[in-house]
Amino acid sequence: MMELITTTERLAEFCALAHAAPYVTVDTEFLRERTYYSKLCLLQMALPGEGGPQDGPAVLVDPLAKGLSLEPFYVLLRDETTVKVLHAARQDLEIFYIDGGTLPRPLFDTQIAAMVCGFGDQIGYETLVRKLAKGSVDKSSRFTDWSARPLSEAQLRYALADVTHLRVIYERLSRQLKDSGRDAWVAEELATLNDPETYVTRPEEAWKRIKTRNDSGRFLAIMRELAAFREAHAQSRDVPRSRVYKDDALLELAALKPQTHEDLGRTRLLLREARRGDIAEGILAAVKRGMDLPLKDLPEAPNGRGNIQVNPALADLLRVLLKAKSDETDVAARLIASASDLDSLAAGLRDVPALKGWRAEVFGADALKLCEGQLGLAVRGERVQVIAL
Repeated sequence: MMELITTTERLAEFCALAHAAPYVTVDTEFLRERTYYSKLCLLQMALPGEGGPQDGPAVLVDPLAKGLSLEPFYVLLRDETTVKVLHAARQDLEIFYIDGGTLPRPLFDTQIAAMVCGFGDQIGYETLVRKLAKGSVDKSSRFTDWSARPLSEAQLRYALADVTHLRVIYERLSRQLKDSGRDAWVAEELATLNDPETYVTRPEEAWKRIKTRNDSGRFLAIMRELAAFREAHAQSRDVPRSRVYKDDALLELAALKPQTHEDLGRTRLLLREARRGDIAEGILAAVKRGMDLPLKDLPEAPNGRGNIQVNPALADLLRVLLKAKSDETDVAARLIASASDLDSLAAGLRDVPALKGWRAEVFGADALKLCEGQLGLAVRGERVQVIAL
C-alpha cells in the first residue's frame, strides 16, 4: 500500500531509516509554468530491502501539507554515508538548493552514468526501466497538475514508480561502472551538479544564454542590460522570463534601441503589458545604460567566440573522430564533446571542456593531434580508424 507522508514527524521517521541505508532513490514532481522558481509539489523516496533492492520501503511526501517541514529530508541530503540516487537530477537539485539551501552528497545521477555505460545520449528513465529493471512505467499521469489536491491513486502510483525502479537501475549501473573503472568519469560530471554556482542565476550574466549572430559591441551591451533587467524583474516577482518579454522581443529591442514609450509601441514582438508600467520603464532605462556605455567597456561575445574563424573541414574531421571515439568507448558523444567544443577546436581555441579531465584521455589528446596534422583518419569497413602520422 502506498504511503503519503503529511507530517514532519513521519518524514523524520522515514529519513531515520534512510540514514542507515546504503542509498536512497529520490525524485520530485514540480510546477514551473507560472513561476520563475520551481514549486515543489511532491517528493518521492525509496530504500533497498534486505532481500533485494525492490523489497525496501517507498514513500511519497506532500510538501504542500500544512505544517510539514522538509528539514529532515535536507538533513538526509547532507548525510555523506547514504548515497542519494536521482535520474537527470539538475532540476531536482536546483529545487533542493533554492528551497533548502543544500545539495545531496554523495550523489549518483543514473542518466549521466547511463551515458558513460553505453546507453546513448540523454537516455530517458522509461528506457532504463525497460532495459535494466525489466519493468514498465505508466505514462497516463505524465501531464498532471501536481499542485492540485487530492492526488489520485493513479497519480501517486505513477510518481512512486520514478523511485522504485530506480533502485535496480542504480545497482546495475554502479556495478558496471566499478567493473569498467569509470567511476571517476561520473564523479567528475557530478562535481558540476554539486557545485552551488550551477544554480545561482546572476542577472548581469543572463545575456550569455541568449543566442545571437550579432557581435556588435553596442548591440551586445544593450542586450546585456535588457537581459539583466528581465532576469531581476522575473526573480523579484517570481514569474517566468517569458512573462516579462521573450528572447526574440529582447533581441528586437536591442536592435531597435527604443528611446521613448512611443518607440516601444512600434515594436512587433513586445507583449502589450510590457509597453507600459514598470517593465516599459525598465526597458527604456536598460537601453539607455547600454547606449551610454563607453566604447572601451563594450562587451565581446560570450566565451570570446564572436569573431572566431572556424575551419569547416577540420570541424567535420573532428566530428568524425568524435563519432569514432564514442563508438570505441561506448560513451555518448554528447557527453564527450559538444558542438561548441568542436567549433572552438577547429578555430584554434584550446580552453574547452573536451581537452580536460577524462575527456582529454578519451578524445581531447587525439583531437589536438588531428588539429596539428599529427593524426589521420581512415575507413576500415564500417568503422573509422585513427592513424598516427
